[in-house]
Amino acid sequence: MDIDDILREVDPTFHTIPQEKRDLQELTRAWTAERSAPELLPWPTSGLFERINDSIKHQIEKVEEMTGDMDPKTNFALIVIQTELERYRYLVRSYLRARIAKIDRHTLHYLSTDDLRARLSEMELAYATRHQALLHNHYLSSFLSSFPAGLQNLNDAAGGISMIETPDLDAAVFIRLLKDTFVTARGVDEDDAANMRESDIIILRWSDAKPLVEAGSAELV
Repeated sequence: MDIDDILREVDPTFHTIPQEKRDLQELTRAWTAERSAPELLPWPTSGLFERINDSIKHQIEKVEEMTGDMDPKTNFALIVIQTELERYRYLVRSYLRARIAKIDRHTLHYLSTDDLRARLSEMELAYATRHQALLHNHYLSSFLSSFPAGLQNLNDAAGGISMIETPDLDAAVFIRLLKDTFVTARGVDEDDAANMRESDIIILRWSDAKPLVEAGSAELV
């Protein structure tokens, strides 16, 4: 389900909100979710970052045009625009850094299957591929070359044990329900299930929360 569809369901006035403000809301939600989720979330395919980049470029051009104007009203407007620009840039940088940190930590995992590779943007995929190649070459020159050929692979799965480190899907996350939902959760001693109300905030294992988030019934907080 697209994020715009989710927002329309929970906010009837969503269609009246200007596109720029909707993009900021979507960017903020994507940033919050990416920092909260223990695994890499799919890259937005709605053209969000293309629009955000265009908006940032437009704001930078406007700042350059207004710089040097001594009119107090213009100077105040310039401060407002610069503050808004810094907010956009902070969210974009923090979002990308959160994703890069996950890619660095589990590079082989995200390159291992087509489904996982599809979560990366084109630039992230190129970065991950190059990152892994450099890392492997470094290991080969440092110590792997002295091992037998059969022991030089970093993605070996001999004996049913994979060498590829994966994200902890049982890590705890907080979610906010976007609609009344029946929630099931696994516990240490026993499992539980309950009818939860819209706007309830609960803590679950990511493996239990992920289906709710993907279905648009909840969002990460």
